[in-house]
Amino acid sequence: MSDHIPTRNPGEIAKLRRAGEVSARILTELASAIHPGMTTGEVDAMAADLFAREKCGNAFFGYAGYPGQLCVSVNEVVVHGIGGSRVIRDGDIVSLDVGAIVDGWYGDNALTVPVGTVRPEVLRLLAVTEEALYRGIEQAKQGNNLVDVCGAIEDFVRPFGFGIVQDYVGHGVGRRLHEEPSVPNFRPHYRLPHLRRGMILAIEPMITLGSYRVRVLEDKWTAVTEDGSWAAHFEHTVAVGSHGGEILTERPRTALPQQLGITL
Repeated sequence: MSDHIPTRNPGEIAKLRRAGEVSARILTELASAIHPGMTTGEVDAMAADLFAREKCGNAFFGYAGYPGQLCVSVNEVVVHGIGGSRVIRDGDIVSLDVGAIVDGWYGDNALTVPVGTVRPEVLRLLAVTEEALYRGIEQAKQGNNLVDVCGAIEDFVRPFGFGIVQDYVGHGVGRRLHEEPSVPNFRPHYRLPHLRRGMILAIEPMITLGSYRVRVLEDKWTAVTEDGSWAAHFEHTVAVGSHGGEILTERPRTALPQQLGITL
């Protein structure tokens, strides 16, 4: 199975890193701008300006007809939220997912932003989701099986009682936004490939306060939790290395417990 998954040489990884740096820069700037009273449509418009400033391609806009510049997902929206008239309020959380194309190579990353005064259990959700991402990245090393990445995420999240979304998973990325393999955030009941140095993975846990089940709204894109519970989403593009994953969308962490003023 792993023979069908692309492996990238150092020169190609350098190109992916450039795309990742642009994607991370746009994401970080958007995250810092989020404030109460802003609409998700204003976030989308700001993203359009940032893509123009960076002179890069947008991996999401127009993808399979997707109408947004990025995915901007508030509270119960897990992923694929489209910018519009929804107002971001104090106490909300906003997940931002950005994909950039530089010289034909893709960088994909996401994070969830707390807005104003957010409930402690929601801050805990953010901290657990971000830490789960890094636990998975640690296992993205040559000689491991992909199930080691998936299992590390699941094993960290489960004791907190949070839901692990199963309908949406991570993926390979490189010359296209979605390549092989799929990267679940749980141990699936099917065989997963062994990891080889130079494989590129977009690892992206999507974790909820309640049920893991989701439904898609009438716009055919917006995925919300079935029970209305809130969801967090963190993602990095990672190159499989000898001793762990090399993050190609490097940016400062934002949901460490000490940053959020909580304990796990």
